[in-house]
Amino acid sequence: MTEPASTPPRAPDPLRPDAVMAPPKTAEEAKRQARRLRAQDRWESALESRGARLRAWLDMLFADHGAIRALYLNLHPVGGEAFRAAQPLPGQIARLARREGLRAVISLRGGVLHGSYPLEREVCEREGLVFTRAVLRSRGLPSREEFAAIETLIRETPTPVLFHCKSGADRAGFMAALWMVLREGRTAAEASDQLSLRFGHLSRGPTGVLDRFFAEAAAAEARGTPFRDWVETEYDREAIEAAHRARAKRSWLSRAAGWITDRLLRRE
Repeated sequence: MTEPASTPPRAPDPLRPDAVMAPPKTAEEAKRQARRLRAQDRWESALESRGARLRAWLDMLFADHGAIRALYLNLHPVGGEAFRAAQPLPGQIARLARREGLRAVISLRGGVLHGSYPLEREVCEREGLVFTRAVLRSRGLPSREEFAAIETLIRETPTPVLFHCKSGADRAGFMAALWMVLREGRTAAEASDQLSLRFGHLSRGPTGVLDRFFAEAAAAEARGTPFRDWVETEYDREAIEAAHRARAKRSWLSRAAGWITDRLLRRE
């Protein structure tokens, strides 16, 4: 009897690299992955009851620290067509939509989802906003395939647009810098100002790899290589990440910044 042909696995979505998990190497890693899958199952679903909605609000406000962002959203304009921010509450999205004529929202968050996610989807649908989840990393860089998908998203997203991560410091800064280069034609050196302390970003420690990306791009521009050409022909994700890790290990200041980012602020 002939076995039915197996369906080939779907290619991973370059805007959703968090959807693919490597086999766990330790028991602790297996627990983290199981927790992440449970969170995804819960918050990818629609909120169909009052109890589910209440749990989503409580999770957003307390587990996801939304109570802090109710007081300070870390909201800033990016050029004339975009805004960057921390994870907004539903009411903050609605106010931005009405006040600024917002047409789209891009969430840059990945990993374990929170109640913020279904509540954000709901308010975007209610306000007629295009909602996209396009995951970036705060401690790593996109592959060339992921970068191409992000560039397409930047080119095709209706404006004004709001893009956000959890705190509005690292991934939102990286996206803002890419937006300035790819949508507004600014240089990498100019765009790198989006990764600065005034937004809460620490250029030392693990999140400094984002700064190193733009430093390498700016150096290429100084040699006469345009940003897109550099990404397509010279960009070496693994080499940049390895060089940054090696430098960070040698610097006590980088280690201190890593402690602040990972342990004190518990940034994603």
